[in-house]
Formats: sequence, C-alpha cells, structure tokens
Amino acid sequence: MTASAARVVVVIPTYNERTSLPVTLSHLRQRVPGADVLVVDDASPDGTGAWAGAVAEQDPQVHVLHRAGKEGLGPAYLAGFAWALERGYDVLVEMDADGSHRAEDLPALLTALTSGVDLVIGSRWIPGGAVQNWPAHRRWLSRSANRYAKAALGLGVRDATAGFRAYPADTLRGLDLAGVASQGYCFQIDLTWRVHRGGGLIVEVPITFVEREQGTSKMDRSIVVEALWRVTAWGVQARITGLRAWAQALWRRN
Repeated sequence: MTASAARVVVVIPTYNERTSLPVTLSHLRQRVPGADVLVVDDASPDGTGAWAGAVAEQDPQVHVLHRAGKEGLGPAYLAGFAWALERGYDVLVEMDADGSHRAEDLPALLTALTSGVDLVIGSRWIPGGAVQNWPAHRRWLSRSANRYAKAALGLGVRDATAGFRAYPADTLRGLDLAGVASQGYCFQIDLTWRVHRGGGLIVEVPITFVEREQGTSKMDRSIVVEALWRVTAWGVQARITGLRAWAQALWRRN
C-alpha cells in the first residue's frame, strides 16, 4: 500500500497544552489534510481536552480520547494505538503537541514508510537533521542518551529517543504492547528496541526539531532516571541471553 492510499492517524498526547495544541493542529491539518488526528488528553486541568473536543465536533478527521488522569507518555500512546488499531488505520504516527515536531516534515516520514519498512524515525542527529533553540545542556543530554542506548542495546539508529515517528499498523500488532511498562520518554527507546529485536527494518529521515515556544516542558529528573535504569537492565539482559546462547552452542559442538 502506498503512503497516499494508506489510512493515517496522527496520535498526539496532551497534558496542559491548551496554548500549543491549536497551532500544532492547524499546521498539521493544512500540511497533511488527508491524515486523521487523535488527541489523547490526560484530563488536562487547563482545558486542553475540552478545546480539542470542541474542534472534533466540527472536524470529522479530528478525534479525542479523554483519559481519567495523568499517567505518562507511554500509557497515553498505548491507549492511542489501541484506539487506532481497533479502527483499522494503516499507519500510526507519533507527534508532540508542543510544536517541536513540524507538520511539514511529516510527508517525508510517510514517503519513507515503503513496503518492508517497520518503523520510520524523524531524526535530529543524522545528516540533514537539526535542532533549533535548544540550550547546550539539552543537546548534550539527548546525544548522550542516544549514544548510551546505542552502546547498551546495539541499536543501529542515531535517534532512538525521537518522538516523531511512523509505524505501519502491522508492526505494532506484532509487538507485545501489553508488556510495555515505560512511562516517560524512555517509551521511545522501548519501542525502538522491540522493533530492533524482532528483526524489523528501521529507517531514519532528517527533521528539524524546534524547541517549544508555548507551555512548559514535561522533562524532569524522574524521566532521565527511568530511561537510564531501564536501558541498563535491557542491555544486561540481552548480554546474559547472548552468553547463554553462546554457551549452549559451544556445549552442543563439544
């Protein structure tokens, strides 16, 4: 199925994004008018969910999934994926509400999602990718996290933490989504790791990441700590599994 013929839904988790979401949604509907949008709102006290609901009443391509409370980025995406898979979408896109992911970059992600590709990542850290308005410490943190994930897990990608990405529905159906426990931005590494372990083909395309101008970043120390301990645990487990397989093969030869 070609990208133009696919049913595409863009999943946008929100929590207190009332000032940012209108601009993001407007740009998205203008740039990729054929795509549906699912806003997954975690009961934002600033009225984000109510505003999105009012838009959905006027635009049949905009949908809202209202959740009971703030449970984290990972659970929000999983809820959105379940909603979209139940409704038969062919391609599921992850996108931030805060304007950091540009709608004009989405067509390149969809074009790269050709037959046989299991995940397309909009990458900041490959040639052609860029980051705008990030302070030096944020650049260092992102690059360091990606280098660590690559070393610990053997990932062949440069931006495993990226949150602008497109999945064929079949890729997500083939993953053990029920076993995903990641709460924060580690969720992106988690799913990249699962696609990689399953032998899936991952493609990166360059994007320009723009630091938010409205609202407040959700990044905090707990998110960094979660990513560090989970990636370390996955890496150790992978090496133990590899050593066991090597030992068993050696035993059989002898």
